Order: sequence, then C-alpha cells, then structure tokens
Amino acid sequence: MQEEIIASVLKRQDTLALLPTGGGKSVCFQVPAMLLDGLCIVVSPLIALMKDQVEGLKRRGILAVALHSGMPRAQIDSALDNCVHGNVKFLYVSPERLKTEIFIARVVQMKVSLIVVDEAHCISQWGYDFRPPYLEIAALRDLVGDVPVIALTATATQLVKSDIIEKLHFRKGYGIFQRTFARENISFVVRKSENKEKKLLEILQKVKGSAIVYVRSRKATVELANLLNQKNITALPYHAGLHFQQRTQHQDDWLKGRYRVMVATNAFGMGIDKPDVRVVVHMDLPENLESYYQEAGRAGRDGLRAYAVVLYHDSDVESLKTKVKLSHPEISVLKTIYQALANYFQLAEGSGAGEGFDFELHDFCERYGFHVAEVYGALKKLEEEGLVQFNESFYSPTQLHIQMDRGALYEFQVANEKFDPLIKMLLRLYGAQLFTDFIKISEAQLATGLKVDISEVKGLLKHLDELQVITYQPVIDNPQLTYVLPRQDADRLPVHHARLVARKKLAEDKMQAMVDYASKNHRCRMQCILEYFDEQSWETCGLCDVCISNRKKENREEAGEIHQEILNLLTGSAMTSEELEQKINPRDVELFVDVIRELVDEGRIEYDEVWKLRIKENGSTHQ
Repeated sequence: MQEEIIASVLKRQDTLALLPTGGGKSVCFQVPAMLLDGLCIVVSPLIALMKDQVEGLKRRGILAVALHSGMPRAQIDSALDNCVHGNVKFLYVSPERLKTEIFIARVVQMKVSLIVVDEAHCISQWGYDFRPPYLEIAALRDLVGDVPVIALTATATQLVKSDIIEKLHFRKGYGIFQRTFARENISFVVRKSENKEKKLLEILQKVKGSAIVYVRSRKATVELANLLNQKNITALPYHAGLHFQQRTQHQDDWLKGRYRVMVATNAFGMGIDKPDVRVVVHMDLPENLESYYQEAGRAGRDGLRAYAVVLYHDSDVESLKTKVKLSHPEISVLKTIYQALANYFQLAEGSGAGEGFDFELHDFCERYGFHVAEVYGALKKLEEEGLVQFNESFYSPTQLHIQMDRGALYEFQVANEKFDPLIKMLLRLYGAQLFTDFIKISEAQLATGLKVDISEVKGLLKHLDELQVITYQPVIDNPQLTYVLPRQDADRLPVHHARLVARKKLAEDKMQAMVDYASKNHRCRMQCILEYFDEQSWETCGLCDVCISNRKKENREEAGEIHQEILNLLTGSAMTSEELEQKINPRDVELFVDVIRELVDEGRIEYDEVWKLRIKENGSTHQ
C-alpha cells in the first residue's frame, strides 16, 4: 500500500496508514517529504528509533536532526537554527518538545511541508500506550499553516482509529489505508507447559533459523541465554541495562547471523529489520494483544513460513495480574514517589523543566525503601501523565560545537598556547562543521593524534567548555529521567484522576483479552486477533495450533498412520525430525509436526542429548 499512501500525501490529504510491523512505514513519509518543498516534522516517542532514522538519512546524504528530552539547550538551539536557516529536510521531535517555548518560537519561522505522527496510537487514551504530549500535535497544525498530516501505526482498534482522526483534526477528504492484520505466513501457537525451558528447547530444535525469545526480566535474559548456549544453541541477552556498546554489539552479532537466538526484554525490536526470523517465542504472557501482535510480527518478514509461540502455565496469569496492578498505582503512591524523586535530585519546586538526570533505579529504590516494580510502574504512569520522561537505555555519544567564529578562535589560540595543538587537531579531524553544528567526536582519536593520555584530552576539553570557547558534551550511557514540566508540589500533583481510573480499567480489559487468547483453544488464533482489531474474517488460517488440532480430528486416520509410522521407525533407531519427515514424506507437514509434539508431550518419545528423537524407555509402542 506504500504507493497509494504516498499518492494521498502528495495530494495534500490528511492520511492515516495502518501497516503491520515490518510493513515499511518510514518509506510512506520519507518519499513524499523528499518530493515536497520544505521541511518534514516527524513526531515520535522512541528516541532510539529517531536516532537510527536520522543516522540512516545522513548516510544517504539527506540532512536530518532529532530533538528529544535529555538534550542540552545549546544543542537544541543550534539544531533549530539549522532548521530555520539551513537546508535540513527532516526534523524528528519527541512529543514533549512541541510545547516548549524555544520550539514554538522557531517552528513558526520554518517552511514546513509535512507533519508525520509516528506511533499515532499514542494520541488515544483508548490505546495501549497513551501519551498526553501527543495531544499538542493539533496545536502544531495551527502554528505551521495548511500542511498535510500523515499518521502511522501498526496496531489500532476502530475506537483508536476514530480517536486519531478526531484528535489530529483531520480535514475533510482524508484517506485511511489499512492492510489486513492477517499474517498469512505466520503460524500462531500457544503451548501450556509446566517446563517452559524444555518446551523452548524442543521448539528451537524443530524450527531452524533465527529466533527471538521474549522474557519479562533482565535477569531472565542472561539466565536463559546461558542455558541455550550450554545446549549448543548460540544465544545472546539483550535488555535496557546493558551498556550501549554491548547492546549494539549483541544486536549486530544477531543481525549478521553470528548468533542464532536473541533472548530479550521488550526493549528489543523497534526498528529491527531482520527478514529471516523463523520463530518468536514469548516465555511470559504479554500485557495486551497490541504489543504481542507487534512483537510476534517480527517473525517471517521475508514472507516465508514462521512461528509465533506463547508458552505459559497457570501461575503466569496471576503474575500478569500483579504486573498490571503495579503498572497502575494509586495516586497516593504517585505523590510519594514523585516527592522522593525531587529529594533524590535535590530539585526545588518550579525548577528542572527540560532537564535530564542520570537515574539509577535500584539505587533510588534502596535509598527510599521502594520495590523496583512499584517505582517502575509509577514512573511509567508519571510519564503517561506528561510530568517526566524515563528512558532506560539512553545513549548519547560525545559531541562538540565551537562557539567562537574563526577570527576569535585564532586570537584565542595565539593567546593560549597550551590549547593550540588540541584545537588544530579538532579542526583537522572534524572540519568546519564544528562551527555550525554539534559533531560527534572521539576523545580516544584526539588522544592518539596528539600522543597524549585520554584523561588529558578530556581535561582540556572541559576547560575549553568552561572558557566558553566550545560546548563539550561528554558521552551519556546511563538511564535518564527528564522533567517534562517544572518540578511540581507533590501534594497538588496535576494528574487526571478520572483518566487514571479509566486507563486502569482499560489495561485490565486488555489483559483479560490476552489471557482469553492464550487459554481458549476452540477458535482459530488468527481470527481471534483479527476480531480484536475489529476486522472480520470467516476463513480460518489453517496454520495455528487450533486449526491443526481441528484438522487432526478431521483427519484422524492420517494422523493415526503418521503416529504409528513414527513409532515404528524410532523402534529401529533414533532419528532427527528432519530424517523422520524424509522417510515418511507426509502430505500435511503441519500435521506431522503436531503428531511429534503430541508424542513428546505424552512421554512416548523424547529428544536425546544430540536432539534425535527416540522411544522413551518407559514408553510403549502400542496405539
């Protein structure tokens, strides 16, 4: 649908595009933005994704900048100046930046051609990831004049779609483009198991190729990756607590196929475009069908057969209920934690607006006697209410900008000999752009060039910053907490009570829909997902565990024959599932795989240490 969406934008129509994960949403706005005369403003809540897209555009020779919480004012000022006076084509901006005075003062001077709202479901309080700052986008339309808007999302119910159109003030004649939510190549499967790790090993043995395994905690990513490696399945952990270099290296190793499995929290996946993921496994019940569908949709982007599997047992339902409860704390808890944050950062009332602080969650909890899950839930709720922004995996490389013009800088070098070699090296390595923009630099590269210790370079750069010759921003690789609004009086915290109650009820309903999806096994999984997103389908997918189970009942005779053939062949010797499939050559491969699973579940056959199937010693071969 990319062509139709692009055509709609070029006709200057407001456009809502619903494309599944991996559906190529960025092309839908980047192509028309390149054709239109002026600057394209992209509103996105995902800092990591903004940075990735900006880097990608720059690599193609297209000027792009990003503004987000945690950036110093001087850098924001410089970026906005370049948008007004330079030839910047894309300005990526986080929603909380839209209502800042510095942004409003500059945006009216820009020649804006298009407004893009990414993750547009965030504007609706009926969506699973509501962000109040998104409501400011309508005001942005008033500031920039008659400019078309394109809103993009992967998941939205009918209620959320209507809300997007209303809240963004879509003009008459708008276009809605929606691809079906059905994924014809993905087999959706739910397995109830008392030993989920063993079941995971069986899945990874049966389904060859690249895999993502989602778990709920950071600790679980490391433990499960270690377990898989012990079983000769190459795996890496990924979570927001890893340092940037580690996260980047792990991501790169997995993308290039050096490791087969990524064991991750939901911090992993946004903007990851690996087409050949054959299976996505959830070891815990996701909180809602929206996030599950998005994560599961990272499988099979190449259009070939892939699997999305949920593993759960009854205790997981109780764990999920507890998690949802902690995600929606009482207002009294919000006030207590908000006040503790002010004490932790030593912030006076009315100060801190737009400021970012390093924030170590565990240290904060230890100091004030809170539970981590309780604080995490409160931070997300304070973020949802537009008070703070919490970024668990914030990374910003060292950046530098020369404040003086060339003449003044030369005079400074003559008068201050000790800084001269460093300034010359900066200009030699990074060029004239240092005068107009913030440029990524490497202290290590400077130290090598000058043949001095890196600590000496950092000291000199800091000194030049104090003298206001340069603006020097050392690397940041810590979780960041940013005050979107100035620090408030905790007793009069400006939160929307009725909305908090409604959001809690909505989260509980969404959780129940997820539990129903996992626990009910009488209806096609794909039909359940489509119905949730208000899309009707009278056809079953034929690929999910429910469809295969129904087919097995209908084809009892064929299933029985496969069943007996497997047992007969394994009586002679152990075989891999591939060897069995080759020998039997089943007409229905899905049915064959399901019969193997059933025999393993019943304890009739088992996998040995080299992943060959064999008759279980206490099993029997009778039908």
